[in-house]
Amino acid sequence: CAHAVDSHLDHYRAWMELANDLPNLIESRKLRDLVHKMPVLSTHLLNSPQELRLAHLALGFITMGYVWQEGQHAPAKILPRALAVPYWVVSRRLGLPAVLTYADSVLSNWKLRDPSKNMDLVISLPGGGSCRGFFLVSLLVEMAASSGIKVGIVSCSDPASVNRGLLDLTASLKKMKEIFKLMHRKKLTVCGLYYFRWRDNPMLPEGLVYEGVSNEPVLLSGGSAAQSTAIQCFDALLGIQHDNESGAFLTRMRDYMPPAHRQLIETLSDCPSLRDFILSCANPDLKQAFNDCVLALEDLRTYHVSAVTKYIVVPANRAQETGHSDRGAGDKLDATGTGGSSLLVFLKSVRDTTRKVLI
Repeated sequence: CAHAVDSHLDHYRAWMELANDLPNLIESRKLRDLVHKMPVLSTHLLNSPQELRLAHLALGFITMGYVWQEGQHAPAKILPRALAVPYWVVSRRLGLPAVLTYADSVLSNWKLRDPSKNMDLVISLPGGGSCRGFFLVSLLVEMAASSGIKVGIVSCSDPASVNRGLLDLTASLKKMKEIFKLMHRKKLTVCGLYYFRWRDNPMLPEGLVYEGVSNEPVLLSGGSAAQSTAIQCFDALLGIQHDNESGAFLTRMRDYMPPAHRQLIETLSDCPSLRDFILSCANPDLKQAFNDCVLALEDLRTYHVSAVTKYIVVPANRAQETGHSDRGAGDKLDATGTGGSSLLVFLKSVRDTTRKVLI
C-alpha cells in the first residue's frame, strides 16, 4: 500500500514527510517540534482499505517516534491533537486500535524496491539495516506460513487430503524456523520494540492521553508476535488450547489484528476437530502426519524461546545491571514482551501446551 495515497498526496503530505524521514527526525530529536506545528488533517479523503492502512501505518510510526523520542526515561504522556484525532478516526474505521500493531509494522510495511522484487520497508525507525532486517525477516516468516493455512479448508471426510494438508503445514513450519534463523545469524536488533505500548508498561503506567479524543489516558498493548494470525490459526487447526494467562493473553492479542484475521481464527476454532477426526480414522499415516506437525510447531516455539533469551532478555538484564540502555533495550521492561506479557514465562507456556495435543 506504499503508493495508496498518491492521489491525495498534497493533503497528507505533512504525515508522509515526517514518516519518510522518521529515523533522522528521532535521532536529531526534531520530531516532536515538527508534530507540534502539524495541522489537524481531516481523514475524509481516505476511502480505500489501502489508503486507510497506509494512514494507520504512518500515524502509528510517527506516534511511536513522538512518544519515545527522548528515550525511555522521558516518554510523552499526551499525544497532540494533530496526531491523536486522525489516528483515532482511522483506527475506528479499520477496526484496529490506535497503536502500532504487528499488522502495521510487519504485514503492511513493505514495498518492492526494484523490478527484481527485492523488498524494502515503507517506514522505518532508527537502527539502519538491522532494524530494516528485523521487520523484513518477520514478514518473510509470515509469508512462509501462508501455504500451511490452507489445511484449514481441507475436508475432514477425505483422509488423503488431510494428510497432504498436514504435510504442507509441517513444511511451512520448518521453513518458518529456517527463515527465523536469519534474524539471529545476521544479529538483527529488536528495533526498539520494547517501547511499542502503553499498557503494562512501567514507563507509562497510566497510559497515553489522546488529545481531542479522551481526557483520560488510554491503555494499549503494542506490536507483538503474539498478534501473528498465522500462528493462532495453526493452534486452532491442531486443537491447541492455551490455558490460564497465556490463553487469555493470546485472545486479547486478537483485538490488535485486522477484523478479517480475527474472524479467520474464530472460524477455524469453530470447525470440527481435526484431531478427533484423525483419532476416529485409526490411520497410522494420518497420526504420524499430525504428530509431525505438532512437533514442528513445538520446535519453532522452542527456537523462539532460545532466541528471545539470547537477543532480548539477556541484553535487557545486562542493561538493568549496568544502568546503561539505549532506545533498543529498555532496562525497565526487563523480560516483558512488547504486548505486555512476561516474555519467557509466556513463550515456555505456549510451547509446553503445544506438545500436549500429540496423539
